[in-house]
Amino acid sequence: MPDLIRADLDVLLSGINPSLWSVAVGHHFARPGNRFWRALADAGFTDRVLEPHEEQELLDSGVGITNVCMRGTARADELSREELRAGRVELEAKVERWRPRCLAILGVTAYRDAFERPKATFGLQHETIAGAPIWILPNPSGINAHFQRDDLARVFGELREFVRS
Repeated sequence: MPDLIRADLDVLLSGINPSLWSVAVGHHFARPGNRFWRALADAGFTDRVLEPHEEQELLDSGVGITNVCMRGTARADELSREELRAGRVELEAKVERWRPRCLAILGVTAYRDAFERPKATFGLQHETIAGAPIWILPNPSGINAHFQRDDLARVFGELREFVRS
């Protein structure tokens, strides 16, 4: 699945990896039940809830999308640590090439494994890639019951305030 990316982005959002459904339809965060598009609208990144097939409109909002790993799976926990660490190298290269103002990774467990930071928490991290701060958001998958709609709106909103300040 191709990245949604260009130069001069405010934030590059990186999912863990695409779902099998997203790969099949060719759009990011396309699986029914994924709360990604709702979270972006609730946080003010977009003025309405976009449909996955409208993903190109995100670029006009200064937002791009990629993944740590490009292999589609039914669940992110099907990825090995080795795949996540190899994906980190690819992700770092994308950040170095495109120079977004911030990189946000959607999934703290994947970030911990990929970046070998076992104690990482949500929010702004201490490290950067090519000068871009790293921000960790919760995975918006419907499987992640720890974060409800209001929680996702709040943490995505914190990222929005950070990148727009």
